[in-house]
Amino acid sequence: MILVITGTQKFQFDRLLREVDDLIDRGVIQEEVFAQTGSSQYVPQNFKDQAYLSKEELLSYMKQSDIIITHGGTASILDAVRMGKKVIAVPRLKKYKEHVDDHQIEIIRQFSRDGIIEGVNNVREIEKALTNIKQKKYAAYISGKDEVISELRKILQII
Repeated sequence: MILVITGTQKFQFDRLLREVDDLIDRGVIQEEVFAQTGSSQYVPQNFKDQAYLSKEELLSYMKQSDIIITHGGTASILDAVRMGKKVIAVPRLKKYKEHVDDHQIEIIRQFSRDGIIEGVNNVREIEKALTNIKQKKYAAYISGKDEVISELRKILQII
């Protein structure tokens, strides 16, 4: 199964949903698809969707999925890679009124550089990303949280 995540902010991500529908129409995607569509206005024709899911429901869909196509939200990406899922991330862009700025470009670029996800800049690149993701092995995500906490504890002991 492929899970599509558009996020829960007040912005639509119709462009992503349309592209997934088109990929299904053309037979590129043959797997079952489910999408969390958020504030998007586009109504999918070829897959099931729900606007909002509880955290538990979303995590359940993630567990059932082989591939996750998501917006560039850090939480969505991290939840997926922590589960060992293959992730294609697409940035929401300001010029399409999908977000207030283009910060998701940099988030996706960094995760891609680290070899953790398959990042794309444009929805039209999803088709190629689907081919890549099935052949490629990705690095595991390793949090630096414990090291940061350890350093902060050292600093606090000095003070």
